[in-house]
This record gives sequence, structure tokens and C-alpha cells, in this order.
Amino acid sequence: MTTVHLVDGTFELFRCFHGAPRAQDADGREVGAARALAWTLVKLLRGEGVEAVVVTFDAMSRPRRADGSADALLRSQGALAVEVSRALGLPTWTAARGQADDVMASAAAVWRDRARIVLCTADKDLHQCVRGDRVVVLDRIRDRVTDEEEVRRRYGVAPEQLPELVALIGDPSDGLPGVPGWGPKSGATVIAAHGRLEDVPDDPATWKARPRGAERLSAALNALRQDALVVRDLATLRTDLPVRVDPEEVRWRGPAPGYEDLLRRLGAEDLVERVVRLRSERR
Repeated sequence: MTTVHLVDGTFELFRCFHGAPRAQDADGREVGAARALAWTLVKLLRGEGVEAVVVTFDAMSRPRRADGSADALLRSQGALAVEVSRALGLPTWTAARGQADDVMASAAAVWRDRARIVLCTADKDLHQCVRGDRVVVLDRIRDRVTDEEEVRRRYGVAPEQLPELVALIGDPSDGLPGVPGWGPKSGATVIAAHGRLEDVPDDPATWKARPRGAERLSAALNALRQDALVVRDLATLRTDLPVRVDPEEVRWRGPAPGYEDLLRRLGAEDLVERVVRLRSERR
């Protein structure tokens, strides 16, 4: 069974931009983050058990003008990051609209019966996609793998119930409001008992589990239940995007022609030899 690593390329580029030194190519264009991205993708490919890597990117518009701001310098490297990924021979999927999270979630849903999926991201939104140890999340910064057992331990609910939990407690990092008074413990208690918001009775006396302050919590939920359902929908990643290839088709088979020129243009000459050795080892 193939193991597929699905990489949040937008996050990796952001991490490289803030963690690697700035650099310019011969034309004076900023390429430091794209160069660092090439290094981290090759490092991933060299990892034990890494057979196939797919890189996904958010839709990233170019800056309207090169004003030297951090945001403009980062955005200016978006297209180059895609070029780097493809030059390394990695299937590279860019969301036409929205975020790469939905692309990763859809691929995980389509492939999880035919492959083991490793979602490479630090975004906890992808934890809702975890299934047993067949779909896991790898935080490459902390070198931490989150499987279903860890999701249940950390949040108190099953992975697929995380949007239900977010609907109650909110998620400030994504700008999603919760229901006043609800917290992680009370939310997990009720969601674990009832499964879905629709199944939480209006009358707290009939709840299967009663956290402290159940009457107050129930009143708040009943007043904002429809709002909470909207938040749940916003927190739920899409899994219906078309994925038209088989996991076996995304196995890494070496870099694309001309990759050497791109790496040298980025000032990553040392990486050329690493890729050559890696390709030789995989044959």
C-alpha cells in the first residue's frame, strides 16, 4: 500500500519566508523562500518511508505592486514556489479559489481506502480528516504525528466531530465565533454524547451528559443554534473536489527536465547533487 504525503505548500512557503534568509536571483527578484522550499521538499523526499508527495497551494494572487513589504515579497514568490515543486517532479495542485485545505481533505477522503495518507501541515483544521492510523497529520515543525487516538485524547471527540465542537466553542484563529459560555470541556462532553448539534435536545434535562451549568449553556445554544450550524459548515472542510488520479500515479519518479537550471537560478547548486543521488537511490 502506497503512503502519500500531502503537503500544505502555502504553509511551507510561509514558514520558509519567515525562517530562511532573504536572497535575490540575478535579476534582483526575491527568491529566498522559494529556495528554502526546494530544500525542505527534498528533505521530505529523503525521509524514511516517503514514496509519494503531492504539494497543494492556496490560490495566491500576485501583489499589485512591488512595494517591498513582507506580504508583497511573499506573494511575489507564489508562482515560483509552484515552479519549484513541479521542477522537483512533484504533483502540484493549486486551488483555483479558496484554500489548499479543501484539496488535501478531498484527496484524503478519496484515497484513504487505497493508501495511507500523511497530511503535512501545522493547521489543526486538518485534524477533522484523521481516520485511525490510515489518515494522520504530520506537524513537520514539531515532528509530531496526530492519529485518531491522539485527536480523541486532545479534543475529547472523534475527528469528524471537530466542526461540531468548533461550532460551540469557536476558533479565533479562523475568525469563527462560538456560543457564549461554551468551552472545550463542556463542548466535548455534549458533542461526544450526542454526536451532532441537531441531536442536542432543547431541554437540558434530556441531555445524555450534563456539564456544569447545563441550563445556562442550553439557553445560549437554543438562542444561537442556527448561527452555530453556519459556523459548523464553515469549519467543515470540503471532501467533494475531484481527484482524478490513483495514489500509485503520484509516486515520485525523479525531477522534471530542466530542474538543474531552476535550482541554480535560485542559488541552490548544492541541491542539484542531492536530487541526483536521491533519484539514483530510488531506481
